[in-house]
This record gives sequence, C-alpha cells and structure tokens, in this order.
Amino acid sequence: MDVQRLLILRQIGRAGSIAGAARALGWTQPAVSQHLRQLERQAGTALVVRRPRGVQLTEAGEVLLRHADAIAARLQAAADDLDALTHLRRGSVRLAAFPSASATVVPAAMSLLSRRHPGIDVRLREAEPPEALDLINAGEVDLAVTFTHGGEVPLDPPGLVGTVLGEDAVRLVLPRSHPHALSPDRPVNLRLLAGEQWIAGCTRCTANLRQTCQEAGFVPDIRHGTDDYVVTQALIARGLGIGLLPQLALDAFQDPGVTVRAATRLRPRTLHLIRHREAEQIPAIRSAVRAIQDVQASAEPR
Repeated sequence: MDVQRLLILRQIGRAGSIAGAARALGWTQPAVSQHLRQLERQAGTALVVRRPRGVQLTEAGEVLLRHADAIAARLQAAADDLDALTHLRRGSVRLAAFPSASATVVPAAMSLLSRRHPGIDVRLREAEPPEALDLINAGEVDLAVTFTHGGEVPLDPPGLVGTVLGEDAVRLVLPRSHPHALSPDRPVNLRLLAGEQWIAGCTRCTANLRQTCQEAGFVPDIRHGTDDYVVTQALIARGLGIGLLPQLALDAFQDPGVTVRAATRLRPRTLHLIRHREAEQIPAIRSAVRAIQDVQASAEPR
C-alpha cells in the first residue's frame, strides 16, 4: 500500500472529516478524496462511512489507522535519527505526567537530561493517567508518567509499552491535633477511622479510597473532593477531614498543620512510564526515558 495514502487516512481519522484533513495537509478536498478512493481500491473494502458531519472509520479503516500510526512513528524516528547524527545536539521530547510526578520526579529528570544533552528541548504537560494516554494515542506527547493503584490493570493499550518505574507509598494524612497523630510509632488501624469525615482526590484516587475503606470494613464519609494535594492538606490542617495522599505529593509539599502516618491496608501505587513501541528508536526520547529511570532509581524508597 502507498505509505502517503496511509498517512492521509491517518489525518482523516484524526480530523474526523475529509475537509478537516485537507485543511491540515494544506491540500484540496478533492485531492484527499481521490487518494482515499485509491486506498480503498487497494484495500478492497470501504475505509470510511460518510456522515452528515464528517466521516467515521470502518473496522477496516481502524485497522489500517493503527498501522498508519506505527508508520508515522517510524518516519518520525527516521527524521530524528538524522538530526541526531551530531550526538543529540538537537531533538525534542513531549512529556505528560500527573501532578505530583510533575512536581518531583519529572523536574529532576528534565534537569538531568539537560545536563547530559543541552540541545534536547523538553515540553511538559500535566495530565492524569487516562488523559495522558489519550495524548500519546493522539500523537500530542511522546512519553507519559502514569500510575496504577493496587489491583488496577496497568494502562498500556496495544501499540504502547509500559515500564514500571517503582512504587509510591500511600500515607494517611491527619490534622496535627488528631488523637492518632500523637503516637507515630505504629501504623494506624484504618478500622478506627470509620467515623471520620474524608477528603477524596481524583476519580481513580477516590475509587481507591472507597475500596481500601471497604476492605477495612466501612464506607468512608466523603465530605470534600479535590485533586489538588495542597488544597487537600489545607482542608485537613483546619480539621475539615482526613485523607490519603501518595508520598510523591507529600514530597512536593507538606502543610505544617498536618501529620503523616502509616496505616494498615494501605497499598502503594505503582509508577509507570508509557510510550509507543517505536518511540525509543528516537534518540531524544530514548535519552529522556533513561533520565527518568535514572532519577527514579536514585530516589530514596518511598
């Protein structure tokens, strides 16, 4: 099959219309339609279904789109390999990471990468794991630092590869005046907190809180919800509830009005680094992966 026509199909799939693909490519709409018809003849089947507002890929179109994504990644790899002939004096990496990693692991890795290869340009976007994977699949970022809670299936769909970076302990966060804040030697029995008011986080963190409390024998009374760990601690410091936070968030910021304790039944979350299989053939991305891994490996156990 003609590679250029596969890439045109990829643009049609991303734009959701032939007109949108034509605008993105800087071509005329009839030219894009002609290439699509020729590709459908080569494929022997329809690749799109025309709708009142745009087009929708058929099952065959979706299959070819996955191959087109891989081809596009390989072509990008070829272009970046040529640019890297001068030992990574040029290159770019687009990275997505969840907030607490964006405040801790990622800046350290970006700094290390800058020292090793000053010519590599790194661009960071903050995104929770599901959004970060969407950004990779849309071709808007090259790497994503994500996490899964205990028992969750790793977020690495077909075509993507995930590397485990390590574990991030989950801690109980209490007001400093809380009775269980006064004896830090032993983990707090989570059952003893059944009557407390709780502050929940992002959707997946809230699900983990509910499951953890359910395993401890109670349903948490969730009064507030925020995915901002600074806000969470501000609420806790003022006695408006208690919560669970990962150690990375506490490494980034700890309110002086809270106490951090270990507790029973709290399982660590697992950190992952996700990218396309073909992406590591791009020298800049390969170097960024190594920098993130090196920073995480040198960090103290959390």
